[in-house]
Amino acid sequence: MTDVNEVDVLIIGAGISGVFAAKCYLDLHPESRLVILDRDTCVGGTWNSRRGYDSFWTQWTVGTAEFSDQAMPRPPDEDVYLEFFKAKHTTKYIESYVDTHSYNDRSLRDRIQFSIEVQSVLKSGNEWTVSAKERTSEVQHTFKTPKLIVASGLTSIPNMPSLPGREKFQGQVLHHNDFGSSNVLISPDIQTITILGAGKSSADMAYEAVKAGKKVNWILKATDTTGPGFFLSPKGVGPYKNAFEIGMTRVAATFTPSFMNGINWWTKLLHSTRYGVKLMSSFWDTVDADARKDANFGRENEHGFEKLSPHSPIFWQNCTGGLLNHKDFFDTISENVQIYSGDVQGLEDGLLRLQSGEKIPSDAILCGTGWVPSLQFFTEEQCRELGLPHLVASEPENEKAHWAELEAEADRKTLATFPQLQSPPEHYHKTTTHTPYRLYRHIAPLCESSAAAGDRTIVFLGQVSVGNYFPTVECQALWALAYLDGKLALPGREEQEQGVALFTAWCRRRYLSNGEEGNNMTFELIGYLDLLLGDMGLRSHRKGWFGDLFAPLWAKDLGGLRGEFVKKLGYEKVEK
Repeated sequence: MTDVNEVDVLIIGAGISGVFAAKCYLDLHPESRLVILDRDTCVGGTWNSRRGYDSFWTQWTVGTAEFSDQAMPRPPDEDVYLEFFKAKHTTKYIESYVDTHSYNDRSLRDRIQFSIEVQSVLKSGNEWTVSAKERTSEVQHTFKTPKLIVASGLTSIPNMPSLPGREKFQGQVLHHNDFGSSNVLISPDIQTITILGAGKSSADMAYEAVKAGKKVNWILKATDTTGPGFFLSPKGVGPYKNAFEIGMTRVAATFTPSFMNGINWWTKLLHSTRYGVKLMSSFWDTVDADARKDANFGRENEHGFEKLSPHSPIFWQNCTGGLLNHKDFFDTISENVQIYSGDVQGLEDGLLRLQSGEKIPSDAILCGTGWVPSLQFFTEEQCRELGLPHLVASEPENEKAHWAELEAEADRKTLATFPQLQSPPEHYHKTTTHTPYRLYRHIAPLCESSAAAGDRTIVFLGQVSVGNYFPTVECQALWALAYLDGKLALPGREEQEQGVALFTAWCRRRYLSNGEEGNNMTFELIGYLDLLLGDMGLRSHRKGWFGDLFAPLWAKDLGGLRGEFVKKLGYEKVEK
C-alpha cells in the first residue's frame, strides 16, 4: 500500500542547498506544508555525519562557509589550518541550523524524511507527483506538490568502477562515500590498501591510510583520462591568510576570461588585448610552475611519485584538483605510497590485477572514482524538456540543429572576446555522450518571459560546480523563490537560449573536458552571484568600491539580502 501526501512544496535533498531552500521558502511562507526528502540517513549531503571522518578537512575557510543569518562557532585552534578547518564543524553547523530554524512550531529537521529514495516524478497539469520508497523497508510513498525544488547535488550517488572478479575478492571494496563510516583504517585485518582514482578524494584517502599505518598503493588510470589532479598549497600572500581568500575576491575573479565578470575596459585590457593576454598567460604560468615546484615531482623516487604530475596546465582545469590541508602531504605520499599508472583488469582473492599484468596485493579497495548524476528519477524525455543533460543520440534532429547553430554563434563570440581560449594545449578530451545543462541561470527550465506566464513549478539548486556552495545557494534560493512565486520577470525565451548557449560554448573552451556539462564555475563564483542578484534588482557590490575589489566575500556580507529582497519584490505583506 502506498500513502499519498499532498504538500505545498517538496524539496529533494537535505544537503546545503536543500536546507537553505527550505529556510528561504518558509521565511516568507511559514504556514506552508513543506517536506524535504533525502536518500541518506542524516542531514548535510556531502557534509553529513555518516560520510565524515575526523581528519576530513574543508576546502573553504572560517567566515566564508556559513549562511549569513547564523554564524558558525569558530573551531578550536587544533582543528584550524590557515583558516581551513575540519569538516566535522560544517557537519555540526548544518545539524544546528536545521534545529534552530522553526516555522509554525516545526523545525527544519522535523520536515526532513530520511532514507527516502525518489524513484520517479510525473507532471500532470501544474502538479508534480513524486514516487519514492524507503531504502530500509521498501515501503512506498507518493507526494503531490505544485512546487518542486530539486537539490539532490552533484556528489550524492557514487560512481563505482566495473571490477571483474569482485566476487572472488575477500576484502572490502568501498567508495569514498562510505569511507568515513567504514573500519578500513582501524581493522587489523586490513594492512594493505589500494586506492583507485586521481582526484582530491583519492588523495585524502591515500594520506589518511598512510597515517593509519597502512601500506598504500595508488592506481592512476592510464588511458582515456584527463590525468591526476592539481593539488595546491593553500598558503596566501600579502594580507590574505590563504589561497581561498584570494579566490573569493572580485579582483582575482577578473584574472580569468569570463563573460560573468562583465565586458568593460578592465576585462578587455586583460583578456582581449595582446598585452593583457600575454600578462595573464604569464600569471597563470607562474601559478602552474609554483604548484609543480611545491610538489617537486622530479625528486628521486622509487615509488612512482612523478606519475602524479598533472597532464595539463592549471589554467585550463582539465583535471580535478583541490587545496591541500596538510603541510606534509607530498612528502608523505612520495615516501610511503606506491603509485601505478595502469588500467584495472579485475580482482582476484587478495589481489588487484592491472592490464599490464602486474598483480597488486590488496586487503581493501577504496574508490575515489567520482559520482554519477543524481537526477536519475527523471526520464530521458523529461531531461530533454527540462533542460537537463540527456543522451545526444536521443535528441530530435531539429533540436540538435537549433542548439548547434546557437552554440556555433556563441563560440565565435567567445573566441572574439577571449582570444586566449582559441589555442588550448594538447590534452585528452572525454567523449561526449550527453548534452550540457540548459537551465536558465543554472536554476530554471527555459520559459516565457512574463513573471506570471509559463510553467513555474520546478527549480534546480546546487547543480553547478563551484568552490563555495554557501553564498551560491543563498543567492540561488532567493532567485528560485521569486521565480516560483511569479515575481521574477525574465527575458524572452530567445534571449534565454542565447544566454545558455553562450555559457555552454564558453565553458567548453574555458574548462575543456570539465566544461562539457556546461555547469563548471571554478573561478566564476562572484560573477555568477552578480548575475543572480542583478536579475532580482538587488545590490551585488555590497562592501564599498575598495572592499568589493580586494576583500574576500564573507558570509556576513550577504546579511542584508533578505531585507532588500522582501522590499524589492513586494513581500512586505507576508513578513512576520
